[in-house]
Amino acid sequence: MNETALQLWQQTHEVWRDGLWGVDIGRMISAVAILFGFMLLRGLFSRYVLGKLHKITDKTKNEYDDKIVDALIPPVRFIPVVMGIFFAAHYAGLHESAPDMFSRIIRSLIAFNIFWGLHRIIMPLSHALRRLNEILTPTMVQWMFKFLSVLTIFLGTAIILEIWGIRVGPLLAGLGILGAAVAFGAQDLFKNLLGGITILAEQKFHPGDWIKVDGVVEGTVDAIGFRSTQVRRFDKAPVQVPNSTLSDAAITNFSRMTNRRIYWKIGVVYGTTVDQLKIIRDGITEYLQKNDEIEQPPKVAQFVRVDAFNDSSIDFMIYTFTKTTDWGEWLRVKEEFAFFIKDLVEQKAGTSFAFPSTSVYIESMLNGDAPEAFVPPSA
Repeated sequence: MNETALQLWQQTHEVWRDGLWGVDIGRMISAVAILFGFMLLRGLFSRYVLGKLHKITDKTKNEYDDKIVDALIPPVRFIPVVMGIFFAAHYAGLHESAPDMFSRIIRSLIAFNIFWGLHRIIMPLSHALRRLNEILTPTMVQWMFKFLSVLTIFLGTAIILEIWGIRVGPLLAGLGILGAAVAFGAQDLFKNLLGGITILAEQKFHPGDWIKVDGVVEGTVDAIGFRSTQVRRFDKAPVQVPNSTLSDAAITNFSRMTNRRIYWKIGVVYGTTVDQLKIIRDGITEYLQKNDEIEQPPKVAQFVRVDAFNDSSIDFMIYTFTKTTDWGEWLRVKEEFAFFIKDLVEQKAGTSFAFPSTSVYIESMLNGDAPEAFVPPSA
């Protein structure tokens, strides 16, 4: 009985001593305790240190430092985890039993945490560096920081792969051959990408601009993407237009108008006298010159002239510009102008507007020179 108990104790001691990967269970329990201690330290660090840092940034006037701190909190809170894994594994003796594996795991965690923090801080920095919008367009700045974000992920992944012995160079070469094959089937994608870069570089339009592309779309630009631009029509329906189409097309950007034009042809009846024509012309000219909502020469052209003798009317040409570019305000100014012209023509000038008509003049022949009617002979 004593020998049996002794054998059981020896086997128990062997299991305790050998454990996993040659590490005894006691050291493994201690390693878990060390890791738990660092996790507790992580909670205290987050509560007091990071909480204090948040209170400091809350006192500042700008909100960008708050966003940067919020972005860095998860990577900073991951640092005690990496430290706990390192010291726990080191105490357990993994650095001796599996040194290569231990080293790769720790270096991979460090690289992951560094590039995780860089990736999270990129977008808050894009908001903080507002002066770049004065040099580049906001959309181009957004594209640039998106590219930096993707580049950060790529570099971090490449470094971790190198740590595990996977050579990135040959892998990229193989992907390059595959990419060349894919490029033949993705020519439109690259063409649209270059078209988007052209749009941003030439600053043809920005999000929020009202544009018109003949035969394609007219509306307000919502967003400029890598492949297409979303334009919202005036019926609120979104339209995705390929960037290659917009980069090659003639685009009218109504949002960049300095003034809005009023160009009318107004016809009065032929019975209107010269004096009445002058009253109309001078009255419209005086109205335009005294109206504070009408832009004046030499900044813009302005004409009020008798322009043509039409089929059924004497036509005035009115050519002027409003100061406002807002469509609703422009319509209001035009309406008030139309009311004035209506009153001027009919009340002050005492004439009337012409409308399309056809006059037929019949001249009776009383002198007997009218030709005789042709009468076919009877059968």
